[in-house]
Amino acid sequence: MAALAGRLPTMTPDQLAAAIRHAVVSAIEAGVLALEPHQVPSEVTVERPRNPDHGDYATNIALQLAKPAAVSPRAVAEIIASRLREVDGIAAVDIAGPGFLNITFDAATLGELARNVVLAGETYGTIDRYAGTSVNIEFISANPTGPLHLGHTRWAAVGDAIARVLEAAGATVAREFYINDRGVQMDKFGMSIAARATGTEVPEGGYHGEYVAELAALVVAAEPAIVDLPVEERWVAFREAGYAIQLQQHRDVLDAFNTHFDVWYSERTLHSSGAVERGFDQLREQGHMYDADGAVWLRTTDFDDDKDRVLVKADGELTYFASDTAYYLDKRNRGFDVCIYLLGADHHGYVNRLRAVAACAGDNPDTHIEVLIGQLVKMVKAGEEVRLSKRAGNMITLEDLVDEVGVDAARYSLIRYPVDSPLTLDLDLLVSRSNDNPVFYVQYAHARIASVLRNGAELGIDWRSGDVDLALLTHERETALLGLIGELPRVVATAAELREPHRVARYLEELANGYHKFYDVCRVLPGTETDLEPITISRLWLCAAARQTLANGLAMLGVTAPDRM
Repeated sequence: MAALAGRLPTMTPDQLAAAIRHAVVSAIEAGVLALEPHQVPSEVTVERPRNPDHGDYATNIALQLAKPAAVSPRAVAEIIASRLREVDGIAAVDIAGPGFLNITFDAATLGELARNVVLAGETYGTIDRYAGTSVNIEFISANPTGPLHLGHTRWAAVGDAIARVLEAAGATVAREFYINDRGVQMDKFGMSIAARATGTEVPEGGYHGEYVAELAALVVAAEPAIVDLPVEERWVAFREAGYAIQLQQHRDVLDAFNTHFDVWYSERTLHSSGAVERGFDQLREQGHMYDADGAVWLRTTDFDDDKDRVLVKADGELTYFASDTAYYLDKRNRGFDVCIYLLGADHHGYVNRLRAVAACAGDNPDTHIEVLIGQLVKMVKAGEEVRLSKRAGNMITLEDLVDEVGVDAARYSLIRYPVDSPLTLDLDLLVSRSNDNPVFYVQYAHARIASVLRNGAELGIDWRSGDVDLALLTHERETALLGLIGELPRVVATAAELREPHRVARYLEELANGYHKFYDVCRVLPGTETDLEPITISRLWLCAAARQTLANGLAMLGVTAPDRM
């Protein structure tokens, strides 16, 4: 068992899982467990028991291996337990029920986690699961014809959080905004601004709302002679000037929302760069395009789509799907391993057709492309639904939400729930300074710890420089808090794998609760400097580790970690 011996600086869940797997492999090599190495799971599941009396972690690995080993689960458990008991840092291994292993760390090993977290700083919680993987995540696709609305706002928060979690898991991520700046709607946008500038009627299907008048005023102020241009030339001029202003407003609003895009990809550029033609050539070479009834088709039914899709109409006009197809191919040709799309609730039909495009391109639709569908958001205030923005007409904008509750509350509340569920935001709750407000609850925990550390410094306690005995952290609230702190890397791994950043938010709430429970029963600071005891230093390390973990988790959501509230 020499390979298992030798104290670990601490015992994280991942390290424990590796130790368990090593114990299984060593038992196979010793001939006491009749299994082939390939029958051992590559990843061993370890979980924190709900009852702390059952140890720090539990695993069901013995139940998994019993059938292929042709022995009882408890017999497998005994074999594994005997090896784990030799691992430095493990104080006890008990067998429960049909063969569950309950594992308890010694106090020093568990306590050392606090030191490791503090020393790791902002890197704590990061993992290398997706190292070497390049991900493109497109989470806003909008016409630059008006403000970003509430649906865009949900994706602005969630999409950015998915990107942050993937980066924490080791991936290289490009955040991409797809600008729908081509087509009839852009022309109507230009006509609408021109109409407001000249006092004429907005065209049918055009754009209304006070923001259109504001755009018209800005354009005319910058280019007074624009109103004297011939009608069609005037429309184009207003379209381009309005486009530039509105797109810059999108950039400014998103930057203020702490969502920063790496790529702003223009649909016009997709077409002018020749990417569409190159994509079509690629698909023809691979045998998935054909001509029929004067149109050009993509044979997506070969890959589970309900019908083949037209790329070029009989009149020679490209379809929207032609852009979608060329755009996916362009992303892959730019070197991205995984292309993630975040689409609205009315885009379910895009899932199969985009997967079919990937398959037509020779990609694996289960690994190279992902399409996430988000559900609708509504806001209530004083029990009544908030429906309209006076400035934008028949929509609620991103700016409306931020004006009501602030960036942090808006981001956190939008990220906190699975995106495939409809969401109702209670604006009164989100501005309340109470434990019922999740973002306040988590941020307050961080601020509370920062206050403790400041107060310790004012008492002259230099907890970082002197000796510390972290084995003193044996109170049940201390060990529970350490256990929660140790979960962050696993939460990151799951959130990244499932593209579910709400798991980070819910974890932070559990961690905040764990800290408050610890603080309520474990005195941290002495009454006077003369009352200073070794446990004080140990608990300050624990507080600092909890603060760092909260800060790192909030950063993965793009939410600030205030030191004062």
